[in-house]
Amino acid sequence: MKSGIHPEYNHVVFIDISTADEVISRSTMKSRETREIDGVEHFVIKCDITSYSHPFYTGKQKFVDTAGRVEKFQQRYNWAARKAKLEGKEVPTEAAAPAAES
Repeated sequence: MKSGIHPEYNHVVFIDISTADEVISRSTMKSRETREIDGVEHFVIKCDITSYSHPFYTGKQKFVDTAGRVEKFQQRYNWAARKAKLEGKEVPTEAAAPAAES
């Protein structure tokens, strides 16, 4: 490697502020706060979300009913009637009346 062109690689500890879990690693990041771990000085980097608190990794992920959302959108904008009109077909009775706004 060419000397003088690469960023300094430091010992860091990433702390999840919501769960207080820590990950010791190395990074180019720095902070004013430091902590000594096993005789080595580490920069402390506080993180809002890590794999310890992210819903995808914790299993607390919410699934959205996308099929229901699509049908609701199509009913709101009356897509069945528009498509039938473009194709020159008769408009279905349930799609002929505009959906009530909620």
